[in-house]
Amino acid sequence: MVSVKDRARGVPHILPSVARPVLIPRDGADGGEQEGKHQMCVCTMLRNQARFLTEWITYHGRIGVGRWFIYDNNSDDAIEETLRGMPEYNVTRHAWPWVKAQEAGFAHCALRARASCQWVAFIDVDEFLYLPSPGLSLQEVLSNYTTSFPQIAELRTACHTFGPSGHRVAPPEGVTVGYTCRTSAPERHKSIVRPEALSTSLINVVHHFHLKEGFRYVNMDRATMVFKEKFYRRVATYVADWQDEENVGSKDRAPGLGTKPVEPPNWPSRFCDVKDPGLRNRVLRIFADPTTGQLPW
Repeated sequence: MVSVKDRARGVPHILPSVARPVLIPRDGADGGEQEGKHQMCVCTMLRNQARFLTEWITYHGRIGVGRWFIYDNNSDDAIEETLRGMPEYNVTRHAWPWVKAQEAGFAHCALRARASCQWVAFIDVDEFLYLPSPGLSLQEVLSNYTTSFPQIAELRTACHTFGPSGHRVAPPEGVTVGYTCRTSAPERHKSIVRPEALSTSLINVVHHFHLKEGFRYVNMDRATMVFKEKFYRRVATYVADWQDEENVGSKDRAPGLGTKPVEPPNWPSRFCDVKDPGLRNRVLRIFADPTTGQLPW
């Protein structure tokens, strides 16, 4: 058992140990049977991002994600209420209160996903998978690798970073539609993996796992599959608090914001090398109500 101080309530309480005698579900436990697995699942770790979950889950559900594993790092923003309002989606929330433990959380998620998922993406709630090629579906891409390239166990996908796009507050139309201005080149990439092909060590560097011998990764063509990433937060959950003068150069901090509650000059226009409305236009075409133009989030 572990004693953890709850920052929201200011009192210590007992949480179960990370170690469990049985971590790999069997016979359909944990939401999926060995036959008929979800083709695509998503695992994320977050803190106080409930306001973005409805859009993130709804969008990915529409393009083919069948299950979500959400690892909650001490949120106190009614995340459970948000998820209860989306009963049509297969979402499970797991309390994960430890600091700097994202790697362990994702290893834990990889184990849980083996019984119910063919592929798992390890991404953040500000990242949206986008297939630019018209007519190409996520199901087609994954089916192709599953049947024709069984030795490929990791799809590495570039992330394009979108800046404030002229906004000073989060746009009411959401991340996918509100942010259309990005940097010219991606700075990082994320992975979609086959959980059964991961090394038994489950060693990972947040979004990249070691693979079993005989398996390899492939870099996805940017015309086929990319992630849209938005810096809507000052710092990732698993780094220091944004006001701490610690790891100030980390890529998990929003570049240029610093540690003071002051907006830098010209902030709304930063990170705007390229106007890119591709995902915005796709979302408006697929999700917007034809009469009112309203989006479901």
